Amino acid sequence: MSSGVTEKKQFNNVQREYFESVEKRTMVPGDTPYIRRHIEELVRFGGIVPGEHVLEVGCGMGRHIFCLAEQGIRMEGLELSPILTERLHVFNGGRFNIPVYCCDVVNFPAELEGAFDAVIGFFTLHHFHDLTECYLAMKRLVKTGGRIVFLEPNPYNPLYYLQILFVPGMTWQGDKGIVKMRRRVIFNAMAAAGLCNPEMRRFGFFPPFLANQKWGRHLEAVLERTLFLDGFKAFQIFRGDKR
Repeated sequence: MSSGVTEKKQFNNVQREYFESVEKRTMVPGDTPYIRRHIEELVRFGGIVPGEHVLEVGCGMGRHIFCLAEQGIRMEGLELSPILTERLHVFNGGRFNIPVYCCDVVNFPAELEGAFDAVIGFFTLHHFHDLTECYLAMKRLVKTGGRIVFLEPNPYNPLYYLQILFVPGMTWQGDKGIVKMRRRVIFNAMAAAGLCNPEMRRFGFFPPFLANQKWGRHLEAVLERTLFLDGFKAFQIFRGDKR
């Protein structure tokens, strides 16, 4: 086994342990203004419409995939952890027919190649071992004209580092990929994978306990109109297209 393969296996084992060791409250499915905002922003930026065939990479326990399926989007999921995959099926309770594949994104089942209008993810990209390798794999998953769209933390927002320090269950080992979520790094990985039309936009400031309050959403809307704060918005969406 080559050193590169060994390193990736070790990296994935660390990520699995990080997510499997304790059920993270932030991954439990729900229907809140915070979750809906993230989904609405990604769907709009990715140009995703009902009836399209979409794969969510790192679908976890179903926090986003169920809401997307409710919108008439033909969802499938890919998840590295068999434990999270099992929890997703429990939370689904037979409501939606969502195929979920338990594997690394670079080792997806052959029948999925070229099957999707879009590949998406929520807070997943910063857990990948090698961005270029993963973008190359995801490019193979989408049809010509397909989109690859990820919502990620903004590494220039200091609140994420406070979260890692103080929130139970979060660790630097598990979330250190946040520092790679910079425009230049992501756009370079997209370019190396042969994707075109790279785009990025930022939005939002508040964590769930504020964003789920009506007054919190109003205040967030005011802050978002303050141009000098744009670089510190909490969330960012990256999009690349397949020619």
